[in-house]
Amino acid sequence: MDKIAGSEPRSDTQADGGRKKSPTKVGEKTRGGDKPLYEQVDNIIRQRLIENVWKPGEALPSEMQLAKELKVSQGTVRKALNDLVAENILHRRQGLGTFVSEHTERRALFFYFNLVGNDGYQQLPVSEILSCEHKRASKEERNHLDLADGDKVIRVTRIRSLRDVPVIFEVFVLPSGRFPGLGTEVDVPDHLYRFYQSKYGITIGKAEERTRAVNASAKEAAYLGIDPGTALLEIDRIAYSLDSRPIEWRLSRCHTADYYYRAERG
Repeated sequence: MDKIAGSEPRSDTQADGGRKKSPTKVGEKTRGGDKPLYEQVDNIIRQRLIENVWKPGEALPSEMQLAKELKVSQGTVRKALNDLVAENILHRRQGLGTFVSEHTERRALFFYFNLVGNDGYQQLPVSEILSCEHKRASKEERNHLDLADGDKVIRVTRIRSLRDVPVIFEVFVLPSGRFPGLGTEVDVPDHLYRFYQSKYGITIGKAEERTRAVNASAKEAAYLGIDPGTALLEIDRIAYSLDSRPIEWRLSRCHTADYYYRAERG
């Protein structure tokens, strides 16, 4: 946990397995050399968000309060907050302050689900779980999730439907250590990122996607009600937590006869 000059240190043990962070304070040197003050402030705020010092939906202290605590100018704090707002980690409410963003359905729809009907229809899909397995991670899963040999994962296969029609055959993989009880004591919900945040204190900060055209396997075709070999859009996504650790690897095979993939920039 961050030790701020002039403040009492807090526990630096994270909830994800007890790994500790080296204490930092504004103005100290790092192994990479001197960081700009606003980057140091950004790192401290980000670390507090990781540790749920401020929970989703809660307001942060004012810029003036943060500046006083961290012994920097208010402008430095504002620049750090601006970057976090630009990443949608925080958001501002006119006249009320800066708040921790929540993974609501609306946020998930516009930031993380990009299939839109040819008629403009856009809605989060309904999911049906086909299997939920707890296994040792394969080499490919270890590579995607930065896991060690022997680490276990939760592998979920599901069908996702829009307008009551199966459209997506999907497999997602999670590191077991970050999600205790999921799939055994805790049911897997439709909408995952909000669930990760509310149940496990893990906020998805960003996701990287790769897309390509593939042909439906016999299994995928059977569940999607199409012919084997039908062209599908594959979306290969890795989602990262606020500290840039890979949290979820998701492979979605989408039947896009009635849908297209939309990505907004700027």
